[in-house]
Amino acid sequence: MTALETVKNYYDAFNRQDWNGMLALIHPNIRHEPNQGEPRLGLEKFTEFLRHMDESYAETLTDIVLFSEPTDKRVAAEFVVNGTYKKAEAGLPAAHGQRYVLPAAAFLEVTDGKISRVTTYYNLELWIKLVSEGV
Repeated sequence: MTALETVKNYYDAFNRQDWNGMLALIHPNIRHEPNQGEPRLGLEKFTEFLRHMDESYAETLTDIVLFSEPTDKRVAAEFVVNGTYKKAEAGLPAAHGQRYVLPAAAFLEVTDGKISRVTTYYNLELWIKLVSEGV
């Protein structure tokens, strides 16, 4: 399977909320670099992150565009996050089921057929504005 196919399967599993399917595509030594905060290292930390996200947000991705590079190790992803804010996060607005639509991007690296790095980018200030307005 190519890196592009691996990443496509990863996002397909995300949209099905198939967390085990996603985790099956993750390298044991994953480096997860979120938009804010410190990187998470290892499968256990990434699994905890997925559980936390599932409790706080319901999200699907649309308009996914994937780009790969010639060495078949890295993939860039551009997409739109369509979400519902279910449970408040510390330091963020209160959650009461607000819906949001937010452009985002990610850069992923594949090692030995598994995703070994996920770096995610989105506009946090825009997300705060969207959920604060109750959009």
